[in-house]
Amino acid sequence: MSAAAARIEALLRLCARLRDPVHGCPWDRAQTFATIAPYTIEEAYEVADAIASDDPARIRDELGDLLFQVALLSQLASERGWFDFAAVAAGLQEKLVRRHPHVFGPEPALAAADVARAWEAHKAGERAAAGAHGALAAVPYSLPALARAAKLSRRAAGVGFDWADEQAVRPKIAEELRETELAVGQGDAAAIAEELGDALFAIVNWARLLHVDPEAALRAANRKFERRFAAMEALIAARGWVAAELTAAQWDELWVAVKAAEPA
Repeated sequence: MSAAAARIEALLRLCARLRDPVHGCPWDRAQTFATIAPYTIEEAYEVADAIASDDPARIRDELGDLLFQVALLSQLASERGWFDFAAVAAGLQEKLVRRHPHVFGPEPALAAADVARAWEAHKAGERAAAGAHGALAAVPYSLPALARAAKLSRRAAGVGFDWADEQAVRPKIAEELRETELAVGQGDAAAIAEELGDALFAIVNWARLLHVDPEAALRAANRKFERRFAAMEALIAARGWVAAELTAAQWDELWVAVKAAEPA
């Protein structure tokens, strides 16, 4: 047995021990698919954060936490007689082979862009075979709204419903912003929310046509804002000010100072 296989086997035994009705952990024994799902999503995001940090040790740790989610959920499924971890791994292997005919089958080698198109075609065929018909079928509702909007727009574009190029989206964004302003002027809260949503969806499409991942771009913007705000707080402390007592002009002064201090 290889070292990797031995470690996986030990992890699966650990999960079974945690779920043991007599000697297991009370918390682990109480878990269900529904209660574990939020932790699985959280761990996936922590993996993404670790990758952004470019810290190998942190990436390794977070990948371990995500792997534990897979192992524990497989244990829950095994207890119900549904499937076990081996079935999960076997299904994944079969799927990857099926979706890579240019590697494991008779099809010729493909360029990266062609591989992506072929991958989507294979997935569409699998969705149809499973009874999920339509270009937008089976896009998970649990995805963050921004990421789901990007996936929906990619699916629609894949069947031809798209703008000619990135410049063609700009008038649509301007239109949606005008409609938002009109709703604001009317004081219609429901209309404001709807029109802002339409504007965000249009911006997501613009990002796609610019070959930008909107979810990643917003995460980067969040990190930048956090970094700059922390720098402003440091300046506030150094000057002996109180944040809650600052004027708008003082906040602007701090923001300009922090931006000017950043490397070009």
